[in-house]
Amino acid sequence: MNIRKNKILLSIVIIFFCSSLMNAQELYVGVNYHPHDDKNIEKIKTDIGLMKAAGFNVVRMGHLAWDSYEPSEGKFDFEWFDDVMDMMNEAGIKVILDIAIRPAPIWLHYKYPSISIIDENGNVLYPNHRYMEDIGDPMYQKYALRFTDAMTKHYANHPALLAFGIDNESGDGRISYSETARQRFIAWLKNKYSSIDILNKAWATQRWSRRINQWDEIGFPPGINSNDVPEKMLDFRLFVSDEINQLLFKVLDVVNTNAPKALTNTNAWYFSSLKYFDYAPIAYSGKMTRQGEGFYSGNSLTTNWGVMNTAFGVSRIQFESTNPFWCNEFTTMAAVPNSIRKSAYASLMYGNQMVCGWTWQSMWAGEEQYLIGMLDWDGVPNRKYDEYKQIAAEFKKIEKFFPYQLKAEVGLAFSFPSQIASNSFPEKHENQLQACWDLFYWRNMDARIVEISRSSLNYKLLFIPGIAVMDDTTATKIRDFVKNGGTVVMTSNSAIVGTNGQVFATTRPGMLSDVFGIWLGSYEETETMNEISRKSYRGRRLEFNYKGRAVNAESARFDIIDLKGAEVLGRITSLDKDYPIMTSNKFGKGRAIYVGLPAISNVLNPLLDELINELGIKKGPDVPSSVMARQIDKNHFLYLNISGQPKEVQIKDKSRSILYEKDYNGNFTIAPYEPEFIEIE
Repeated sequence: MNIRKNKILLSIVIIFFCSSLMNAQELYVGVNYHPHDDKNIEKIKTDIGLMKAAGFNVVRMGHLAWDSYEPSEGKFDFEWFDDVMDMMNEAGIKVILDIAIRPAPIWLHYKYPSISIIDENGNVLYPNHRYMEDIGDPMYQKYALRFTDAMTKHYANHPALLAFGIDNESGDGRISYSETARQRFIAWLKNKYSSIDILNKAWATQRWSRRINQWDEIGFPPGINSNDVPEKMLDFRLFVSDEINQLLFKVLDVVNTNAPKALTNTNAWYFSSLKYFDYAPIAYSGKMTRQGEGFYSGNSLTTNWGVMNTAFGVSRIQFESTNPFWCNEFTTMAAVPNSIRKSAYASLMYGNQMVCGWTWQSMWAGEEQYLIGMLDWDGVPNRKYDEYKQIAAEFKKIEKFFPYQLKAEVGLAFSFPSQIASNSFPEKHENQLQACWDLFYWRNMDARIVEISRSSLNYKLLFIPGIAVMDDTTATKIRDFVKNGGTVVMTSNSAIVGTNGQVFATTRPGMLSDVFGIWLGSYEETETMNEISRKSYRGRRLEFNYKGRAVNAESARFDIIDLKGAEVLGRITSLDKDYPIMTSNKFGKGRAIYVGLPAISNVLNPLLDELINELGIKKGPDVPSSVMARQIDKNHFLYLNISGQPKEVQIKDKSRSILYEKDYNGNFTIAPYEPEFIEIE
């Protein structure tokens, strides 16, 4: 009986131990590695030895290298790479293996010319640069999925595999204006509109004699940044976005079929100006189990805009996913000493789990041969190798407390159609979104970027920064959010057009005017209105007065607001008369606040401070200015001094520095550009 009890007890212990191991947290530090540049096995062994000596536990390989694995049609060559994977496993280094479906090999372009990009002028572009394939082309997709199938079957069970990378920088690359793409666009429109009459109405083809009588008359809109034919442009960009997402989902399905236990990851630069697409369907699907980006914060140590912009990139890719984030590319270049380490600690505050340097070797050839990696061109490690080595050693000390789980009580709304529609406005939607995000960066507070129609909106406060395109689902969710007790702040250029890209003929903000208790008329141009400024202002300058407190702001335009139940919180007081510009309306159990200006920090800061207190939103850690900080859990705090001056953090409790292994009795000082991670006793 005792033997049986002991066996049961031992089994419980083993299960608990295994469970603990499975749930153990880990930070990854490593590098992007390109063994296809030099398949010299001795060189690869030397490289891996240096990686292991630096404490690296991850590499990312395979990206941009389709023809290294399929040098000619149907002739797959994995043998050389098997050795690399085996050596990584022996060294204890995990691998993100990118499925390099872009760029397509030259042999595929030659076999199927329809794959190549045709520009707006009808010129065939030779694939000299990367990402020069029409990803919607059926023959391209056939071969891309075949390659995906072969690679994932081959490496699905390799012990070194950490994740499969799903494409790279999917928003980058040219859009093709080929005849085959036009036919696909027509098919997409038929599916959406079903009849020519419906299409003509949606595109307002009565304007400028553009009526379409048969489907084959449909052509492409002008270049992607043009404001011409806005309705057609919106549809065209939605079509391009759908094709990108359809391909990514097909690749994900192949991976999940062949390697159901593998994680999936991508460098999701969806907001590239070349082929900006809607990443929300992927982000909310749960199929990309590790969202990722290239964290390129620039070379400077003393400035912080690069860190802010790249951290904003993390937020706009992660959306509401609670999975860890992976910065699967991280700067090396000519970064000032300690600036990479500074960026690495900043990224941890946004849920990042990985710092993977781009790149290992300063490359010997190609477009990036002048970029500087961790090894110089002669293969000798440089100071960036040492900095990544330091990051790896320090992350080992703190990794059991990470990755950080955001505790956001504020949502910041993003809308891809609104980004496209905002080409017509002085302020792009994404710029308004970032201005709102910045408010919380400076306060050391978490905020989530959300796509309203897909979100449960489990927040106390919701910002709607220039959501120009308003649909029924989004409007209903905003209405219910406020009615049930939520507070929403909407800025100008919101709820202007419907899903067809046409301005609402009804009262604006479209479908929500009663919620906000206002009617919006036209707008005024600030620069011309300043001709009659009472304060002799010029240009775009305005004086904004919030409850008796006046601040200066700048805006190209401001809305004319007609009150229909809302109260005035703030006015423009520098023009010929006072103009109500910030209003608040009680609706149901909540409040709807409208700001007739784009998101501007000077205008929003006093309002936000009041809302944080009124709504009981948890504030960030109390720290001096120029210190980034997060409370990781009940007893642990991460700090980063992003200034050139020592900063004293005031605390009453005794604490211990886990990073530097020393004790503090009350206040402590953080050196310039240095991190600190403490445990409160």
